[in-house]
Amino acid sequence: MTELGAVFRPQLPPERLRALARLADETGLEELWLWEDCFREGGISTAAAALAWTERVRVGVGLLPVPLRNVAITAMEAATLHRMFPGRAVLGVGHGVQDWMGQVGARAESPLTLLREHLVALRALLGGERVSTRGRYVSLDDVALDWPPEGPVEVLTGATGPRTLRLAGEAADGTVLTASTPPDGVRRARRLIDEGRQKAGRTDRHRVVVYLLTATGPDAAARLRAELTEEGVADVPDLGVAGDAAAVAKAVQRLADAGADTVVLQPTADEPDPEGFVRFAAEDVRPLVP
Repeated sequence: MTELGAVFRPQLPPERLRALARLADETGLEELWLWEDCFREGGISTAAAALAWTERVRVGVGLLPVPLRNVAITAMEAATLHRMFPGRAVLGVGHGVQDWMGQVGARAESPLTLLREHLVALRALLGGERVSTRGRYVSLDDVALDWPPEGPVEVLTGATGPRTLRLAGEAADGTVLTASTPPDGVRRARRLIDEGRQKAGRTDRHRVVVYLLTATGPDAAARLRAELTEEGVADVPDLGVAGDAAAVAKAVQRLADAGADTVVLQPTADEPDPEGFVRFAAEDVRPLVP
């Protein structure tokens, strides 16, 4: 079954999160995803709050930019969430937007090397290992978590380019793809991820999460077109969806057929009714997605 989620976009003030998280929980939506976009809201702090306010919905963070974090801190915070809310936290890490990383003095000369070192160390620490390593960016000396997760947990990574997608297959447990990824892009991503998995000899499950830019309501087509134009991808075929629940469910199914395990509906930045969007996803679209 394809899992369905929705995004709480950080263009909304953080005080709006409580109502939307509770609504996602109450309406049966599987996942609520949060972003750590500079310079808006912290990913771990919002995830912890959303998890505490709810009982069953899984809360994803996509993504935590690795240039901003020491891997030990990432591991400590991730392990804390996984132990307090078993099975409900879904955390992804990634390069971060390079311009933003430059603004805060954290831009890496080799983002791919940094991400690889961070992923390897993070998965080892969350797996309960004691880690010593001295890489180009990540250095740990006999570090182990006192409170690692009590069972295996997923570590996802965001990826767009071929080298990062192959790295995701090698070193992560899942991949998060942006809303600029049409169905053909999902197929391409799956192939590249599988190349990385084959290189690493991995046969475990690798989850692919894809955002789907979604608009509904009387002005849906205009809002969708405006955002795609703003992002410079208005001419990409099969990108985003505007319409009723049936139209959205068909777009979700196209992504699932291309290889997505989870599709997360991403409202436009100017969505006039965020609560209504969550209810639409859970009550109208979810029943139509097999």
